[in-house]
Amino acid sequence: MPHPQDAPWLDDAAGRLIRPYTVSDGRTRPTAALDMLSMVRATGAEPHVHLGPEHTQALGLCERPTSVAEIAAYLRLPVIVTKVLLSDLVDCGAVTTHAPRFDDQPTDVSLLEAVLDGLRRQL
Repeated sequence: MPHPQDAPWLDDAAGRLIRPYTVSDGRTRPTAALDMLSMVRATGAEPHVHLGPEHTQALGLCERPTSVAEIAAYLRLPVIVTKVLLSDLVDCGAVTTHAPRFDDQPTDVSLLEAVLDGLRRQL
C-alpha cells in the first residue's frame, strides 16, 4: 500500500505540481513493448533498484492483472509516461506483461439475438 507521502503532488486549483515527464526523467520511449490494453501483473519480486513514488504506486496497482490504460488513469499520468514507468518495472523483474486475451471464437449470433430479445421484453 503506498504511503501518503508517496501520493502525487496535487493542488486542488492547479492540478499536478510536477510535470508528468519529470516522473520518467524525460524519457518518452518505453523499453518494453506495451500498448494500452497490455495486462500488467506484479511478480512479487522485490526490485533491486530505487523506485520513485509513481513506480511504487504503479506496482501497487498490479497485484491483479491490470491494463496499462487503467494504471495511467489511476496515476493520472499520460499513457506514454505510464508505459515508461511500467517498462522500468519490467526491466527490474517486478512486473510481467502480456497481451490481452481475446476470444478467438466470434460471439454466437443466436446468443446475441437472445440477449436482444430479452432487452426488448424489458422495455
